[in-house]
This record gives sequence, structure tokens and C-alpha cells, in this order.
Amino acid sequence: MYTYYIGIGSNLGDRESYLTFATSELTCTEGVHSVAHSSWIETPPWGPVEQGPFLNGIVKVVSSIEPVDMLDTILHIERLAGRQREIHWGPRTLDLDIVWIEDGQGHMVRVNEHRLVVPHPYFWERLFVLEPLQEVYPDFSYQGVPIRVRLEELRSVES
Repeated sequence: MYTYYIGIGSNLGDRESYLTFATSELTCTEGVHSVAHSSWIETPPWGPVEQGPFLNGIVKVVSSIEPVDMLDTILHIERLAGRQREIHWGPRTLDLDIVWIEDGQGHMVRVNEHRLVVPHPYFWERLFVLEPLQEVYPDFSYQGVPIRVRLEELRSVES
């Protein structure tokens, strides 16, 4: 059994409907035992492309699905939502990224494959990932640093 923390975002069309669609699709997926999500937060876009604001959050998924198969599952859900990969870091109807995985004993699961790297390489640098992650996983820490401390560090740099 795995616990996945999946970053979710949308900045095209009815953003909230896309996020709701994704959580509903995950809930109906064979091998998924539970789905819960953070609040949705509006955030500015990240990256060099001029675009509208995102609605972001974290979805916590408990599942027996193996990590690479979970990647295929979320890519399929993105396609169902009309996701087109034309511009790197560009606007999108739905964006799903596996941020963090834990096994049944609560230990971090590392994946380093061509198609999937977990922990997500940039998650520890992004407020729009860490703020909703803290909501669903308040005791989270990475490399010995509690999430609340990391959020304080990132917020002080932004100020």
C-alpha cells in the first residue's frame, strides 16, 4: 500500500471543475482506497510563460497502485481533462504531479526513472506545493526540516 501526495493545478477554463473532476476520477480508479484533498488556493503561475493564475492543491491518495502505474493513471486523467502539452510550463486545464510517496509503514519511497522522479525535484522550493501539503500532512518533514520551518524560510525570501 502506498500513500501518494499529488500536486494538482489548473489555470484554464473552469479551474475548480477540473480539480473536482480529477479527484472524482481518482476516487473511481481500481486500486485506490481513499482520496482526500487540501483546500484549493489561487497562486500566480510558476515559470517563464505569461499566463493566468492557477488554482492549486494537494490530493492525498491511498492506493495499492505501483508508482509508475500511478503516473500512467494521472496522465490518463490529464488527457481526459483535455490537457495538451504544447508549451513547457504553459497554461493547462489540469496538471497532476506525484510530489511524495510513502509506503505502508510511512517511509519515503524514492523513484528515479526516466519518466518519474520522486520526491518531485522542485517540491521543496514551491509555496504552492508546500502550503496545501502542510494542510493534509501537518507533521511532514524533509531532510530533517519540518514543513512549517521551510514555509517560514520561503515566505521570508518572498517578502
